[in-house]
Amino acid sequence: MKIKIQPTSETMKEWIKAYVPDKDLFFLPENKLAPYEDYLSSVLVIPHEEFMNHSSYKQVQLANSYEYWNLSKEVKYVLVTPPGWVHHLPPEKKIDLFHIQMEVGRGMIHPISDFSVDTSFLSQNKIEEHVVLHKAMWEELSYSCKEDLITDIAQQWEDWTCYDYPIQTPSHLIKYANTFPSTAGSNCLSAALFAISQQEWMIHEWVHPKTFLQSLENEYYYEITSQDIKAGDVVTWGNSDGIIQHASYCIEDHFFFNKRGQTFFNAWSIVHLADLNEEWGCYSMKIFRKAV
Repeated sequence: MKIKIQPTSETMKEWIKAYVPDKDLFFLPENKLAPYEDYLSSVLVIPHEEFMNHSSYKQVQLANSYEYWNLSKEVKYVLVTPPGWVHHLPPEKKIDLFHIQMEVGRGMIHPISDFSVDTSFLSQNKIEEHVVLHKAMWEELSYSCKEDLITDIAQQWEDWTCYDYPIQTPSHLIKYANTFPSTAGSNCLSAALFAISQQEWMIHEWVHPKTFLQSLENEYYYEITSQDIKAGDVVTWGNSDGIIQHASYCIEDHFFFNKRGQTFFNAWSIVHLADLNEEWGCYSMKIFRKAV
């Protein structure tokens, strides 16, 4: 039977604290930098290529909040600004900047309808019936407004429905089954490795495919030719180049311990194989089993 899950109040507090980063980032195409040249004395202007290779800006929460993967290829510069900098721009410059952010696909831009409060005071941060989130305006919102907005945003990533864990679920998985992380980074590969290794610290890692395959080998897992999935198996879905796109751990009877993505909005959840095949069935499936 499917159930609906919710984050705890403590988890929600951590999400609210982390979702809007302390550093405000604004992304500009090459021909859009010049209009702001008189307002850059307190700003870092970083070429986009350098920005994407900069360790300070590769942090997973920055990437998730600003949704780097959605950014237009037209972006050539990133403005790294202190909180409130945008409020000191002339109104027409601020409006233009917000328009540009929508055009280039910056994250943290949400429909005004998502806000559960009188939105008149958000007019300075609104463009085309959307609100551009940044640190200074985030701090002005009430906690209840932040909570409502975060809940709405989170369920755009995942609908928070799953299955109750099976009776045979290993005890180390029960602690995490159908719960949410409070920090970003944990992904499907780390969830599967935690399931087979029982190393709790691993569940909080962001594991990449080659590391994952090496870890399967270290745990004496090998690929099988049969398509008969059993409890304890790890199932992967890979693209045409053989790169793993998703992995999940079978508990029993086609129920899996799973994580859909690396955001803290993605729960460690119990899902059915049918759900996994619906989402990942376009990829090639492999089954790994522990040697006995």
